[in-house]
Amino acid sequence: MHKVWAVVRREFVERVRQRWFWAMVILGPLFFAGVFVLPTLLATGGGVKRIALVDATTGGLGARIAEQLGQTHQFVVTRVAAGPTVADSLTAAVGAKRLDGFLLVSDAVVDSGKAEYRASNVSSFATIGQLQAILRTISTAVRLERAGVDPVVVARSSIRVTLDTKKITGGKTTGENSAESFSLAYFMGIILYMSILIYGINVMSSVLEEKTTRIVEVLVSSLRPFQLMLGKVLGVGAVSIFQFVLWGVLGRFLISQGRHMLSGRQLGEAGEVFQVPHVSAGTAAGFVAYFLGGFFLYSAMFAAVGAMSSTEQEARQAQQPVMMLLVGSFVSMFAMLNDPGGRLAVTLSMIPFTSPIAMPVRWAAGTLPVGEIAVSLGILALSIMVVTWIASRIYRVGILMTGKRPSIPELVRWVRTA
Repeated sequence: MHKVWAVVRREFVERVRQRWFWAMVILGPLFFAGVFVLPTLLATGGGVKRIALVDATTGGLGARIAEQLGQTHQFVVTRVAAGPTVADSLTAAVGAKRLDGFLLVSDAVVDSGKAEYRASNVSSFATIGQLQAILRTISTAVRLERAGVDPVVVARSSIRVTLDTKKITGGKTTGENSAESFSLAYFMGIILYMSILIYGINVMSSVLEEKTTRIVEVLVSSLRPFQLMLGKVLGVGAVSIFQFVLWGVLGRFLISQGRHMLSGRQLGEAGEVFQVPHVSAGTAAGFVAYFLGGFFLYSAMFAAVGAMSSTEQEARQAQQPVMMLLVGSFVSMFAMLNDPGGRLAVTLSMIPFTSPIAMPVRWAAGTLPVGEIAVSLGILALSIMVVTWIASRIYRVGILMTGKRPSIPELVRWVRTA
């Protein structure tokens, strides 16, 4: 066992001493914060839009729309009368960057709710949403006026309903709302996916480096191949746990300072979906258990990929089937968030290659029976032993083999004869 410990210590110390490790410690929480907050902040920008309102309405409807658009301070509106060549001239103005776009309105906006917006950029959801909201409000008011109903009275009677959500866990109502539940599940899914993938590839790269530099021939003279593979997996796993601890400390600091760095409006928009969740001891334990399970399962497969490959290019090609197994569970994350108890979510949480992401996401998004968690962990543990046994036999033969990458029948022969 002391030989395995020597490999673990070497892998741990070698990685912790590198600059990239400390760079990731600092940049990791900043990256996750940027992924979740930066898109919201960028979506609120865009500057003032210069648009023309092509007015084909009657009864002063176009003037009301132009006035309402100007009051938002997001648009500089020029109202022009409709004509046979107006659209062509405005299109040329947009092409020459003198306008950002133009809005074509007629009485159809009230009768059938149809209008048209032409612009050089029609992918800004904030701009399109603002235009739609104003057109919807004015057309509704006109319809009410035609029906003899005062729009002011209707506006006063329309009260926005705020739905307060509370999660029930273990037969008790908790203080966790929908935004916190979503944030926790979303964060856990992304962190698990990236961490398992990154550290699994690190194991593969370490194996491939020692194989291509012939260092492994010296190492296997003093310890068994399985001991070498186990030491690498445990060493990289220890590095990942240490990095998680540092991320947690730095992340808590960034969260405490986040409210001071964002303005009230920006914080409110970002907080509509993402809120800082409360992580219970059970959730933290489940996260660690499934991370370690997923890490050991995928690291064994990545180690086998590194052992059977002779070059970096071969390794990148051979790792794709392994990565697809992990990507599949990540792609299905939103389906599991929508229905944690659905057939797809339950199935993915029982398959060992997808359960390291599927089960923690379901755990955070809903309430799971203890029996399901126990069965999932049991299947995952059994799969780790089977996959590690197969990977160790491939590793034992592959680390000393060079040349052409083995075929599937050759790998089967390695497993049977190693």
